[in-house]
Amino acid sequence: MGKMNLEIAKKIIEQAEDEASEVGVQMVISVLDEGGNLIATHRMDDAWLASIDIAQNKAWTSVALKMPTSNLEEATVPNAELYGLNTTNQGRIVVFGGGFPLERNGKVLGAIGVSGSTVPNDVKVAEAGVKAFNELNLENM
Repeated sequence: MGKMNLEIAKKIIEQAEDEASEVGVQMVISVLDEGGNLIATHRMDDAWLASIDIAQNKAWTSVALKMPTSNLEEATVPNAELYGLNTTNQGRIVVFGGGFPLERNGKVLGAIGVSGSTVPNDVKVAEAGVKAFNELNLENM
């Protein structure tokens, strides 16, 4: 099984960017490896500057916790069991949608994070990146 690398990240980003263009929003798309290290960040023309950090942190949250960032939404509202989780890890934990782990054979190989629009649009674009990853033949990369 291959490891996350720039070639893989570019394919993921390309399909996510195509989806962002379909949605009609300029986005930032980040891909990290299994250790939370940045492989690539792509900022579409005129995407929000703030989205660079948010996209990377969404990906980091997904790889660090091995789950989509949206899984944290309900557990982190005031009075919920994980309220304040987003203040840990130097504030890198993101508790709303747009970050997904990239998994193969039950192992997290990396993550994608997308920011630049509404949460549903961020999720839709990130899911396009996950789909691109799932369609790759990693054995030949």
